[in-house]
Amino acid sequence: MTLSSMTGFARATGQDARLSWAFELKCVNGRALEVRCRLPPGLDALEPVLRSAASAALHRGNLNVALQTVPLSTVAPMRINRAALDAVLGLIRDLGPIEGLAPARLDGVLALRGVIEAVEPEDDEATRERRMAALKASFDQALSALVSARRTEGAALAAVLNRTLDSIVALCRQAEDLAALRPDAVRERLRTQVKALLEAGAPLPEERLAQELALIAVKLDVREELDRLKLHEASARQLIGEGGAVGRRLDFLAQEFNREANTLCAKSNDPALTAIGLELKALIDQFREQVQNVE
Repeated sequence: MTLSSMTGFARATGQDARLSWAFELKCVNGRALEVRCRLPPGLDALEPVLRSAASAALHRGNLNVALQTVPLSTVAPMRINRAALDAVLGLIRDLGPIEGLAPARLDGVLALRGVIEAVEPEDDEATRERRMAALKASFDQALSALVSARRTEGAALAAVLNRTLDSIVALCRQAEDLAALRPDAVRERLRTQVKALLEAGAPLPEERLAQELALIAVKLDVREELDRLKLHEASARQLIGEGGAVGRRLDFLAQEFNREANTLCAKSNDPALTAIGLELKALIDQFREQVQNVE
C-alpha cells in the first residue's frame, strides 16, 4: 500500500433521460472519518449508500459530498387547476357586470396565479432505481478519483518525510562524532565534576558521593537518547513503507522523537551538542507538521 494524504478534490458527472448531475468531493484533514452530504430534495435515500461507500474507501478526513442536479428539459408540462379556475369563475359570476370595467377575458383569467400550474413528471419505481444506480456509479467514479488524488499527494508526503528522516539521522551521527561524547572526554569531565564536589568544602558521605557521581554520569551520557532516536527513525521508515492509514502511529512517533530531543538538550552541557539538539527539535517539528496530513 502507498501512503495517502487526507486532502483532495474530485468531480464526476452523469445524466439520464430527465436529469443531469454532478458530484463534487472535497476532503481535508480530520482526526477520524466524517462525511457530510448535501443532496437535492427527494434524494435523501442516497445518503446512507454514499456514506457506506466512503467508509469503505477512506479511513480519515473530513469529506464533503455535494450533488447538484439539473433538469434536461427547461419547459415543464402545464395543466389547468380546475379547482382554482372554478373558484375564479364563480367569483366573476357573483360580482356580475361592473360599470366601467370590461368583461373578464379568458387570457386574463388563465394568467391568474394558480390557475395554470407546471406538472412535475413522476417516475415509476424502475426509473427511480435506474437513476439511483447511475448516481451511485457517478459517486464511485468521483470517489475513485479522490482516492487517487490523495495517494498522489501521499507519495509526495512520503518523499518529504523520508528527507526529513535523513536529516535527523545525519544530525544523530554528528552528535555521536562530537569529541564531547568520547569516553576519555566524558571521564575527564566526570573528574572535574567530582573535584568540584570535593572542593565545595562540605563533607559528603561515600553513599551520597556515589549518588552524585551516578547522576553526573547519567547526565553526561546521551548515547541512549541518540540510540532511541535512530530506533524511532527506523520505525517511521517502516510505517511510511507500509502505507495505508498510518498517520496516527506516525504522529505518536513524532512525539517520541520530540521527547528524546528534549532530553538530549536538557542533558547537554556542550555548546555543539546543544546546537545539534535544537536543530533536531526544528526538524522534528517539521516532521510532525507533515504527518498531520497523513491518513
